[in-house]
This record gives sequence, C-alpha cells and structure tokens, in this order.
Amino acid sequence: MNNSEQDKVRFQQMVKEASPNSHLLADCAKAFVVGGAICVIGQFITNSFMSGGFAKTDASMYTSIILIFTAVLLTGIGVYDNLGKFAGAGSIVPITGFANAVAAPAVEFKREGYVLGVGAKMFIVAGPVIVYGVATSIVCGAIYYLVR
Repeated sequence: MNNSEQDKVRFQQMVKEASPNSHLLADCAKAFVVGGAICVIGQFITNSFMSGGFAKTDASMYTSIILIFTAVLLTGIGVYDNLGKFAGAGSIVPITGFANAVAAPAVEFKREGYVLGVGAKMFIVAGPVIVYGVATSIVCGAIYYLVR
C-alpha cells in the first residue's frame, strides 16, 4: 500500500472510532413515542374544543395555533432543541417541526439585529420548503385544471 491508501484506511478507521454508535431500534422507538405524544396532545386539544361546543374546523384552527405557539415558545427557551436531540425525527411532526424550523434561526441570529438577523435568517431553513411547496401546488393546480 502506498501512503495515500494508508491515509485513506487510517482516516476511515478514525471516522469509525469517532462516530457514535447508532441504536436504530431505540431511535425509532423514541421518535415514535415523542411524535405520537405530540399528535395525541393535538388530538386532545381538538377534542377539548369540540366538547366545549366549537365546530371541528374552529377546533382544528385553535389547536394549530396552540401547537405552533407552544413549539415556538419551547424553541425560544431551548427546550425544543433538547427534544429534537432526544427524539430525532419524532420532534418534526409537521406543524410543530415547521414552527421550530422558522423560530430556531430567528432565535439564533437575534444578536445580529431584527432586520439582518431575525428578518433575514428566519426562513433560512423553512424558506425552501415554502418556495417549493408553493411551486409544486401551482404545477399540480395547473395539471388539475387542464385534466378537468
């Protein structure tokens, strides 16, 4: 073996030693439990509003508002990051995960000011999702219009 091949082998060995062991089953279980708990909490909130006399659409709207507010609040005080480290993908349940994706960069870049920090960086993670989501919905809508 020449030096470059030995370097590659040594580098691969260093990476293997430095990489944390993945416990796939445990990680999946944590993601399932946390993601499921977020969904159960959302359903509980919706059911509570509906049992209080709200229509299903109104109850769903208020549930979304509460879940978004809670996710942003937990992001702001640093709790949601810890939840994400523990649960992995389980913390990215669509509405709370998206709220976290918008709030986290805003919190991180607050020290750079409200315009160049919060305003400019707020959609750094969620921006592409919004752009491609809107673009995809336009294409799908156009196809639906033409086919119909």
